[in-house]
Amino acid sequence: MKKNSALTILCLASFLVPFMGSAINLSLPQIGEAFSLSAVSLSWIATAYLIATAIFQVPFARLADLVGRKKIFVGGLLLFGSATFLCGLASSGIMLILLRALSGLGCAMMFGTNMAILTAIFPPNERGKAIGINTSVVYFALASGPFLGGLLTHYWGWQSLFYLMGILAILIASGALLFLKGEWIESKGERFDYAGSVIYAAGLFGLIFGFSELPKISAFLWIAGGMAAFVLFVWYELKERQPVFNVRIFLGNKVFSLSCVSALINYACTSATTFLLSLYLQYVRGFNSLHAGKILIIQACVQCVVAFFAGKLSDKINPSVPVTAGMLIIAGGLAGLIFLTPNTPILFLIALIFLLGLGFGLFSSPNSNIIMSSVDKKQYGQASATIGTMRLTGQAFSMGIAMMSLSLHVGDKVITPEVHTQFMQSMRVCFEIGLALCLVGAYASSFRFSKRKH
Repeated sequence: MKKNSALTILCLASFLVPFMGSAINLSLPQIGEAFSLSAVSLSWIATAYLIATAIFQVPFARLADLVGRKKIFVGGLLLFGSATFLCGLASSGIMLILLRALSGLGCAMMFGTNMAILTAIFPPNERGKAIGINTSVVYFALASGPFLGGLLTHYWGWQSLFYLMGILAILIASGALLFLKGEWIESKGERFDYAGSVIYAAGLFGLIFGFSELPKISAFLWIAGGMAAFVLFVWYELKERQPVFNVRIFLGNKVFSLSCVSALINYACTSATTFLLSLYLQYVRGFNSLHAGKILIIQACVQCVVAFFAGKLSDKINPSVPVTAGMLIIAGGLAGLIFLTPNTPILFLIALIFLLGLGFGLFSSPNSNIIMSSVDKKQYGQASATIGTMRLTGQAFSMGIAMMSLSLHVGDKVITPEVHTQFMQSMRVCFEIGLALCLVGAYASSFRFSKRKH
């Protein structure tokens, strides 16, 4: 099997999901108008997809170990492609939301196997570079999504985005059948843990849905229920002979557990930043969406370039060095954002956005390399799914913090000049919480490798 051809297929698959996630935001006004959807209903187009992707990653990673990672990966591409194409044919808002959840299911099948296949193909001395390329593609997708999504929506309507991505996913599935020659069955003959999968799904659903509903009282009940389900999940899986997820990896592998915690913290302290800065630039500074996008795209572009070189660097030096440096640089960027005012020079803001992109680029691919290299070959699928789960849970937590802060300081008011002071205060609180989390993550990143040889 040609490694470069396989890497191309895996990178193309990695492009689909973040591109759709960033591009669809430009289509939401047209979708809302087409189906007369409220703002809450529109938010479910993203939330349904996020929840489905998150709760099924780990179960599908385990299923891939039983029946073959290639089967699940290709099946995920076909399901994602078919459901996404059908989204363009949706006749109602409810139908569109259900199809988005179905495409999230396909995404979970891809996420649970993509990184595992990549890790199995490339030896340790080439793995960081391959992960760096894959991560750079993800950031390129995030950067190009708003521009290309806006272009498609403007000239050919919101349906064109779903049609194009659906067809592309099916074409990539055909390429996977052609160029991915292995099957990678690591646990053939073992049974699937249905009870553990249900408990896990219930726990993660409670957490992510609860975060999305903050600061409602019911949100705290959902979060508490999710945490209780996870306690039950750990207790059950420790007793299970063939668990859906081997929790002993977390308990007995400090490098793996601290790396996953670092990933969770990283996404929790950074994911809402773009959302908040977008509101700041448009409502407080008066920029239109085009000019605001040009400023914010700097972060994704920097991440794309830096992640590639950071991945290569993690093959040659202790990967904890770029990871910890990245977290500290992000902390510096968040610390600077705390002092934003309605009159902050735009060049200063661009410098802070550049720092965030630099820090996240240094962190992401080396940290993924650490996680995938810290487990046995049999556990690649679980480790791959864990990376995706940490990312999605961190994103949900970050947006939950942002929505809670906005609700407490701004309430249901429209962001007008009369409430700019309250908005700036809510944004400052989010950046302060993010800074505190980032410093904790930097400690976890540096501590885990104090005695480990690269």
